Amino acid sequence: MKKIKIQIALLVVLITLTSAFTLSLAPGKMFTKNGKVSFFSHTDMEDIKGDNNKVSSILDLKTGKIAIEILVKSFVFKKALMEEHFNENYMESSKFSKAKFDGKIDNLEDINFTKDGTYKTQVSGNLTIKDKTNAVKTIGTFTVKGGKLNGKSKFNVAPADYNIIIPSVVKEKIAKQIEITVDLDYEAMK
Repeated sequence: MKKIKIQIALLVVLITLTSAFTLSLAPGKMFTKNGKVSFFSHTDMEDIKGDNNKVSSILDLKTGKIAIEILVKSFVFKKALMEEHFNENYMESSKFSKAKFDGKIDNLEDINFTKDGTYKTQVSGNLTIKDKTNAVKTIGTFTVKGGKLNGKSKFNVAPADYNIIIPSVVKEKIAKQIEITVDLDYEAMK
């Protein structure tokens, strides 16, 4: 009986590995595990900046589908107290550990991923922060250079749109619109 259980477990592992290996060999897919997402809040009272260099993304060059996943606790701040307040009070990162974007390139036909150049693009999809998902559209660029691909975008989000509650005592220190900067260096899935 033990031998049968072990054989079944090995078969499940083999099927799982084969599926993962097949997915990673899919042509036309790019990925990164070291993408960068930053946010910036400017008010007359204070500037707040958080940087995250551990952003994951998958881009399908054939369909234009793009997925981005951000581990919220990976944002780094100049002041430790800002980081603590960000995680505990505003983002509740122990409860909502990830932010996600699922979308697509709207003008895929305008981008030649095989030719060096910088291509203006429009991306649309759903951005989920905390427990709230909203449709977003943003303009960005894809730069192809020497077989490498970089995607960049900058857009604004309102904390109130994502159930991020700002206490009245610090309301004047946090902008109503937060600037988000995305910078993704992709490599081919092998």
